[in-house]
Amino acid sequence: MQYIPNILFALALGFGVWFFYNNVRKLIRNIKLGHDADVSGDSAQRWKNMARIALGQTKMVVRPIAGILHIIVYVGFIIINIEVLEIILDGLLGTHRLFAFLGGAYDFLIGSFEILAFLVIVAVVIFWLRRNVIRLKRFLKPEMEGWPKKDGNLILYIELVLMVLFLTMNGADYQLQQMGAEHYVEAGSFPISQFLAPIFQGMSEGTLIAIERGAWWIHILGILFFLNYLYYSKHLHILLAFPNTFYGRVKPQGQFDNLEAVTKEVKLMMDPNADPFAADAGGDDAAEPGKFGASDVMDLNWVQLMNAYTCTECGRCTSECPANQTGKKLSPRKIMMDTRDRLEEVGKNIDANKGTFVPDGKQLLDDYITKEELWACTTCNACVQACPVSIDPLSIIVEMRRYLVMEQSAAPTELNNMMSNIENNGAPWPYNQMDRLNWVNE
Repeated sequence: MQYIPNILFALALGFGVWFFYNNVRKLIRNIKLGHDADVSGDSAQRWKNMARIALGQTKMVVRPIAGILHIIVYVGFIIINIEVLEIILDGLLGTHRLFAFLGGAYDFLIGSFEILAFLVIVAVVIFWLRRNVIRLKRFLKPEMEGWPKKDGNLILYIELVLMVLFLTMNGADYQLQQMGAEHYVEAGSFPISQFLAPIFQGMSEGTLIAIERGAWWIHILGILFFLNYLYYSKHLHILLAFPNTFYGRVKPQGQFDNLEAVTKEVKLMMDPNADPFAADAGGDDAAEPGKFGASDVMDLNWVQLMNAYTCTECGRCTSECPANQTGKKLSPRKIMMDTRDRLEEVGKNIDANKGTFVPDGKQLLDDYITKEELWACTTCNACVQACPVSIDPLSIIVEMRRYLVMEQSAAPTELNNMMSNIENNGAPWPYNQMDRLNWVNE
């Protein structure tokens, strides 16, 4: 009978890890639906970006209040979960505070964990107030209605409950240590949970053990639940922020990538030895010509799809967007959320059809992202600069514009006029080259 808790814990841990593994496999498969991206070279700069942006949180503190609070939650989440290792070993081996033999170092660790847990609670409460009481404008955009708003609050509730359970577990443990209860050896420092002692005074040893064990079980099961909730939440950036910043853009922000197919054709046209009437070397088996630009998620590259999954929905990109500030429909955050939603829809389609995508009559363009949104973008890169995890909404906008122009000839009239003028006059303006300086004499 004494091994039943250990067996139950092993089963819960195994199921949680198995479910998480399956979600990670699904995530990787969905990201790989995108075509290849050239991420070679600049290795030193990429490592530097990851250390500075993902680990160092340098772009978070551009907005000091939110940045500092986020760092507290981030550090608390990482460091406090070091104790999860002890909890897992205790659960599997049937021990209690296995690392107590570390002595003073253990006391320091537990004390640090408690202070961080308290700071996380404070930060979470402030975050909740900013979202629901102060109601910051960037959290009230149309794309944040419904599930995104519930998801943001649910994450805060989970973090709050996990930290409260951690302190409750330690508070009951501390009281049992003072009572000399069996198996509760004096170990650890409790600078925060010791103030919960008045709550536990007068309780019997059995009641305290039930509280301590109950908090312990709910805490670890809550962590396993949260681990598997990540895939369905904006909090997936906990896992993807590091690879996303590593594979983020290292070229100058204003430098656009040329389409390989177009570059090839231009080089062919400029080659004096090329025969323009020569048949394709591939013959009848030649591959179908690639699509110019993107109309659906499969037309994007895997880095752009990873960007979509990494989006934290913080709204910094949208709050910096000049088009959005002037009332246009464009929201860079919505671009990323729509891309992720469509990618998830495609992934479910593949799951339902045993690994094969069956056309569903939908696509990212029009069904999720409208032409009006795409053409509202000024390509100023403000959204790219503002993102704290190196997401590039502009690259997706540009690819979809390319599709509209090169595949559908659906550019706005103003843009068509400009391109015609460039073709005919060598400049965007509708004046003959000989007449450009006539204004000097006026």
